[in-house]
Amino acid sequence: MTALSIALGAAVRAANALGALLNQSGLPLISLEEGDVLAAARRRTRLDDFGDEDFREPLRMVLRGLDDEARLTLIGRIAAREDVVGLLANRLRLQEDGKRHPEIRAEQVSQPLFIVGMPRTGSTLLHHLLAQDPASRVAQAWEVIAPSPPPETATYATDPRIASAARKLGWFDTLAPEFKAIHPLGAQLALECIAIMSPSFRTSRFHTSYRVPTYQNWLEGQDLGPAYGFHRRMLQQLQWRTPAGRWVLKAPSHLFALDALLGAYPDARIVQTHRDPLTVLGSVASLTAILHGAFSRSIDLAEIGREVSHRWTSGLERAMQFRQGGAVAADRFVDVHYHDLIRDPLAVVRRIYAHFEIPLRDTAETRMRGFLEANPKDKHGSHRYTLDSFGLEPDVLIGRFKAYCEHFGVPRETPGP
Repeated sequence: MTALSIALGAAVRAANALGALLNQSGLPLISLEEGDVLAAARRRTRLDDFGDEDFREPLRMVLRGLDDEARLTLIGRIAAREDVVGLLANRLRLQEDGKRHPEIRAEQVSQPLFIVGMPRTGSTLLHHLLAQDPASRVAQAWEVIAPSPPPETATYATDPRIASAARKLGWFDTLAPEFKAIHPLGAQLALECIAIMSPSFRTSRFHTSYRVPTYQNWLEGQDLGPAYGFHRRMLQQLQWRTPAGRWVLKAPSHLFALDALLGAYPDARIVQTHRDPLTVLGSVASLTAILHGAFSRSIDLAEIGREVSHRWTSGLERAMQFRQGGAVAADRFVDVHYHDLIRDPLAVVRRIYAHFEIPLRDTAETRMRGFLEANPKDKHGSHRYTLDSFGLEPDVLIGRFKAYCEHFGVPRETPGP
């Protein structure tokens, strides 16, 4: 830890202490009112057309949760408001770009490859590995954070937005220094689809980052078609002046909405990653606790354990039902087991490419080998957690996930009956 990061951490703690005093005194804090954040986005962009109105209700649900449930510190409140205003500003800018350049909306997104599966199942490693193929295109963090104007091929590696995104991610590292041991972040690294869909305000990203359970409960019963429609618009925006040979995309939350994903991308190819859910749940609960702890005054570990257990039981059940329903041919999917991926990553890559009849060039394989050598496991530290910390009982969870493990042949990593 550098002297600068120590100083920034101290400043954050001091600001949060001041915020607590102001809150106790009844003095007004940073506004999270709908009208105020919409007005701030309009001022920032000097634009006023947000496009389709389907984002309004989820926006209100997010803001209500941030105000009433998230227990935000002062820094957390500032960060949440900036988060929301930034997403609204991106929505305004994409709408304006689409009006000025209608050809953006005519861009074809052909046969994208999606990686889905519970968090902590090797999906991030696989995503970054496939990104090494020069024929692949991923959505880098900087261009998702600031997608307007559309990135251009000539300046893609030198765009000034890269440095701006790196600074923003640096601030996040100050708020949640443990996060990088769980999930690598970088301005020029691939970003997950939940970030791409965030301006639709229909994504689990909000409850993952902040404690907004009412919003998450509402989201689970909603049509996610608008979120995937926005996702497609974002890819069209990003590839307009930086053509995509083959999009490689990833998010665990796709498990909840394979129907909506394939509605937006009928020719999508899907890789599902698998691992013992008991191992996964402890890690996901730990990740959620770290994120909530960065923005909230207090966190309830048992509550987090119950929530992630419920959510991912539901996610796996939905995905199994969809795949068993026969609406999509089985050969549209490839199943990858975590331990196979860790043992021989390139063998897994070759199997995926062979299944989808994608040519694997020597250049791509060489780059993938170089990536693996430069990024060993636990490069940023190890991630330690226990199920007990989150009130999770292995015997109960084993029964809950029995059907999933048997169907996909997922080996148990945790002791049990």
